[in-house]
Amino acid sequence: MRLHDTFITALTGVRTHASRSLLTMLGIVIGVAAVVLMSCVGESMKGVILGQISSLGPKSMVIFPGQQEGGPSSIATGHDSLTFEDLDLLKKLPTITHLAPVIFLPGTVSYGREEGSPQVFGVMEEFFSNQNIVPSEGRLIDNDDIDGARPVALIAPDVRTKFFGSGDPVGRRIRIGGNHFTVIGVTKALGSQFFQNADDRVYVPFSVAKNISGQKYLNYITMEAVFSFDLAFDDVKNLLRLRHGISPSSSADSSGQATWDETKDDFVVRSSAQANEILSAVSLGLTAFITTVAAISLLVGGIGIMNIMLVSVTERTAEIGLRKAVGAHYRDILLQFLIEAVLLTFIGGVVGLFIGIALAFGAAQIVQGILSTYIFAVSLPAVLAALLMAALTGLAFGLQPARRAAKLSPIEALRYE
Repeated sequence: MRLHDTFITALTGVRTHASRSLLTMLGIVIGVAAVVLMSCVGESMKGVILGQISSLGPKSMVIFPGQQEGGPSSIATGHDSLTFEDLDLLKKLPTITHLAPVIFLPGTVSYGREEGSPQVFGVMEEFFSNQNIVPSEGRLIDNDDIDGARPVALIAPDVRTKFFGSGDPVGRRIRIGGNHFTVIGVTKALGSQFFQNADDRVYVPFSVAKNISGQKYLNYITMEAVFSFDLAFDDVKNLLRLRHGISPSSSADSSGQATWDETKDDFVVRSSAQANEILSAVSLGLTAFITTVAAISLLVGGIGIMNIMLVSVTERTAEIGLRKAVGAHYRDILLQFLIEAVLLTFIGGVVGLFIGIALAFGAAQIVQGILSTYIFAVSLPAVLAALLMAALTGLAFGLQPARRAAKLSPIEALRYE
């Protein structure tokens, strides 16, 4: 019997028992839909995490005061923040460059009757290269602005939209707290950075922010590693530990070097390389989770396929006997039931694919209202893998019922009622 004829016979069998086929496919539909949904969510979250670090330079590093980013130190060492003295010492390290301290300037921002509360950063010129910030209009703050303590401001896209709409903001004067600043440029969109909206910011010269705020400490410091991150990390951490009076642990490592208890540190150092490592770990975890969900869901669906196919073989015993009596061989019967099983799982996989994508799209619309950087994304490899696994499930769990059908004796099968 030709393979084409066997395929048509199998397809007819699936269509003849439509209700049963739909119930049989249900487990596969749910399994594949779950796999596709989770893979889409994983791909979207990967995009969110990538968005947090995409605006950082490839060698960027950041030092935050305290034991948590942006938080106050809980260590009773007398150094509860990064100081200007720390900055001066860090500038002498040969393993880091482009040091750019940041001071937050409090106060609302207004233009005419419009008011807002974007973050206001007092920055140095190097800050922009460290963060990959470029202008879309006008220019960036430069060293002349900083040295001359000029009251100028660089605004991000969301600030520009709020205050000026589609109009040209360059040359306009905005008010920050009780001080006026002239807008000199608009930055290109960055999106989210470390889960903060980097497009809702105003940048002013560091010297101006220091004079207005009167701060004696720094909110954080950005920089770049000259050589390896590991070497730069060690230099920065050791310098700040000595500067802040943090003592090494009493134990030493295998090489005899002093070890440090990082829980005593009153600062945190982060880098884009670390963020990439975290992303890789998260992606690996998501992949493992999705694989587990796929295995469990398709296993359940496969057991359902086997059960229904065994029932089908029993009910169609007379049909099998008749086909064998008119010349069908063992291989023909085996292929017929195998193809039926694979068709059921593959069709169920396709239906589950569309349901999973639809659910993922709906979830994205909801999440975007909470997390603006969340974007609907589909992982093509995961989709293809889900369909392949569905087909292989039909092949694996349909083999035993197909063999049972193929081994039936024609005479005994024809006698079956």
